[in-house]
Amino acid sequence: MADHAHHHEESFVSKFIFSQDHKMISKQFLITAVFMGIVAVMLSIFFRLQLGWPGESFAILETFLGKWAPGGVLDRNAYLALVTIHGTIMVFFVLTGGLSGTFSNLLIPLQIGARDMASGFLNMLSYWFFFVSSVIMIFSLFVEGGAASGGWTVYPPLSALPQAMPGSGMGMTLWLISMVLFVVSSLLGGLNYIVTIINLRTKGMKMTRLPLTIWAFLITAVLGVLSFPVLVSAVVLLLMDRTMGTAFYLSDIFIGGEALDVTGGSPILYQHLFWFLGHPEVYIVLLPALGISSEVIATNARKPIFGYKAMVGSILGIGFLSFIVWGHHMFVTGMNPFLGSVFVFTTLLIAIPSAVKAFNYITTLWQGNLRFTPAMLFSVGLVSTFVTGGLTGIILADSALDVSVHDTYFVVAHFHIVMGMSAIFGMLAGVYHWFPKMFGRMMNTKLGFVHFWITIISGYGVFFPMHFVGIAGAPRRYYDYSAFEYLDFVMDLQPVISVFAIVGALGQLFFLFNFFYSMFRGQVAVQNPWRSNTLEWTTPVEHVHGNWPGALPEVHRWAYDYSNPAHEEDFVSQITPAIPGEEIH
Repeated sequence: MADHAHHHEESFVSKFIFSQDHKMISKQFLITAVFMGIVAVMLSIFFRLQLGWPGESFAILETFLGKWAPGGVLDRNAYLALVTIHGTIMVFFVLTGGLSGTFSNLLIPLQIGARDMASGFLNMLSYWFFFVSSVIMIFSLFVEGGAASGGWTVYPPLSALPQAMPGSGMGMTLWLISMVLFVVSSLLGGLNYIVTIINLRTKGMKMTRLPLTIWAFLITAVLGVLSFPVLVSAVVLLLMDRTMGTAFYLSDIFIGGEALDVTGGSPILYQHLFWFLGHPEVYIVLLPALGISSEVIATNARKPIFGYKAMVGSILGIGFLSFIVWGHHMFVTGMNPFLGSVFVFTTLLIAIPSAVKAFNYITTLWQGNLRFTPAMLFSVGLVSTFVTGGLTGIILADSALDVSVHDTYFVVAHFHIVMGMSAIFGMLAGVYHWFPKMFGRMMNTKLGFVHFWITIISGYGVFFPMHFVGIAGAPRRYYDYSAFEYLDFVMDLQPVISVFAIVGALGQLFFLFNFFYSMFRGQVAVQNPWRSNTLEWTTPVEHVHGNWPGALPEVHRWAYDYSNPAHEEDFVSQITPAIPGEEIH
């Protein structure tokens, strides 16, 4: 076993490109996600300029978008394409593939005491399917016939009629192909994560001793394996409608007053298939972020996480309930009122395990010996956005209220605060906390503080006013609201929202500089800079093949033995045996 841990000769290609080492693959996922995030943020700035100052000319638009912004004014079809690709990249390529791919790969073997993933080869394939999918999604912006312009949900008939609908040409086909490859990546990774956690835990690592990060990654992988194939079926049927003359989603379609010869299908079928994935997807994004914050908060509060078993139970409860709430996205589709009431009940029910997590975080923080590192600030910020966004979720869960604000900016605000900001905060917390483990160096703390305060202030500045814009009746995905006489209030707020969006985007430059500079020039990290209990901090700073140079560690206690009165130090590593008379988890 010890021999397996020794270095072995690797070429540049096998070490850095087609690596089968989980630590290198996590870096590949992270760097790719950072690049995709930069693209998505740039796209959002382009369309926020149009929304904030409709009809105004901006040189930056003409410089970056060319024919899409003649004279520096964003084209209407280009606006819809930017909104579509921005949403797609953020939901799938940053918050799903980037977040889970990075931290599941990095932490699962290290925190359960394994040499590597169950299958290094499948792990490598998972990244490269993700990479190819990302390339195709970016390329779809530039093909003839226009990029996909049906919103990130690509509802038919907008997405199903390549000859009749603008923005439903080759770009939409590439969008669909990209998503199929993305799902293949997610399934390969998810199966690997599940098998590794179940089968490769080191001696003494009982399920009840797993860090909450691992519980979150495990349930996230299960959700993905069960729900992503349904998205593939939805996409394949849509491709068949587009290319083979089928009519799974097309029925009674009229273009220019003439009926198209398609009957028998239903666009509502697509919505059922999409949202059966779409709502578990919310927790595929959120659960890893919550798991990361659990670890960061406990470590920096120097206290055991409050209610460990309740936290595990809440993860399991959220995972189960996420599969029976998808209909709350479809209250305006003519759903039977009784069925709608069932979805109202299940949606409100999922607030209970979510509230358990929020209150347990607050209780862990209460009277803790708090250390405010950048990771801790982003974790506390996640608790804030999770609660704020969750409260508006209760409004949208009620079918009677949802009908009034469905497809308005109110939904945009809720979605971005509870899912976008929370997940991004969790991801950034993870980067700041485990950067020493990934790269052997420390990030700059002061730059991290500046990054946090700009991000949270600008984030709330963008999305909090959108609630009022939505209540005023402003529908989402409109190119220009100046024609709506009753929306003068909205036109007054749009420039404010756009300014906050631009400030928030510029604030990410602090992170990007800190990230890439620290990777090469940051202070060299010590083995356990945060004085944490979990197993990853028992491995050497310098990465070795097999993680531990000798035998695998043996676990004697749970992951949250902070401020244990039986020990002088305020942390006790999981590999520390019990002392006489000590009760351990």
